[in-house]
Amino acid sequence: MTDAPAAPAPGRDPGLDPQLAGLLAMMDSAGAKMHEVSPDQARGMFRTLTVDLRDPAAVPAVESVEEIRVPGGEGELDARLYRPHAGDLPTVVFFHGGGWVVGDLDTHDLTCRTLATLCDAVVVSVDYRLAPEHPFPAPLDDALAAAHWAAEHLADLGGNDVLAVAGDSAGGNLSAVVAQTFRDEGVALGAQLLIYPGTDMLSELPSRTENAEGYFLDTPTMTWFAQHYLGDFPDPADPRLSPLRGELAGLAPAVVVVAQFDPLRDEGTAYAEALAAAGVPVLVEEFAGLIHGFVDMGRHSPAAQTAVERTCEMFRSVLHRARTAP
Repeated sequence: MTDAPAAPAPGRDPGLDPQLAGLLAMMDSAGAKMHEVSPDQARGMFRTLTVDLRDPAAVPAVESVEEIRVPGGEGELDARLYRPHAGDLPTVVFFHGGGWVVGDLDTHDLTCRTLATLCDAVVVSVDYRLAPEHPFPAPLDDALAAAHWAAEHLADLGGNDVLAVAGDSAGGNLSAVVAQTFRDEGVALGAQLLIYPGTDMLSELPSRTENAEGYFLDTPTMTWFAQHYLGDFPDPADPRLSPLRGELAGLAPAVVVVAQFDPLRDEGTAYAEALAAAGVPVLVEEFAGLIHGFVDMGRHSPAAQTAVERTCEMFRSVLHRARTAP
């Protein structure tokens, strides 16, 4: 006999997925939140949630996982190469989420394995430098350097000529900015996957208020992340921080997915709408009942797992069209 899913806590919408309501209740009981502790402590908390609670038996198998080094903005970075099987495949450079402050190769290992297997692609996960020790533009410089390296080594990575970028949350932000920069530089990019991305640091869209607290990512934590990432940089409207404010015409085809109970929901949707208005092919989907971080919550929630599979289905279709295009 199993325990019944937890009911949403007071103040949480009854439409919240019941399994995720139980996960949020567990996190509530843990006490301190990320913005209340040091960055190092927050990294430990995030690792506990994403790595220590993982069932090793449920981790998707890939043909090989290789620890590699790639160029960064100021020296080499750790990276991890996931190959689902032999043969020529597209290459996806992945940037993890975590507000540019937390997260690493291990916290997003499950996500990268899932992308490799369900999208049929080689995935290069990049351990970019984190704020506040390395504020903007260091994480972006690392993302650009690693993506440039991948573009120059496609024959040794995926094997075909299709390069894509992908990321969740802060990693989605980095992916969007890399896509804009590559467009400006004339570097070919086949696709971009933006999972609940942050696209506007100055956003005042409704989801920022509607989902300001109680759904894992909350306003105080977002403010804490942004302050650490910005450092002394004075302009959060800069398109390298807020890609929604950049020029969008001519970008790579995009898949944008958001969650109903995520403060970043509306800016992700706004970015997809702006891409479409600029003539960029885009697939967008909002997943009902889910929260920020759902891409790593499939083991807790069948609804989250379904959303992950749907996300990969859409992205795989874009990658397939890119590699079959003349």
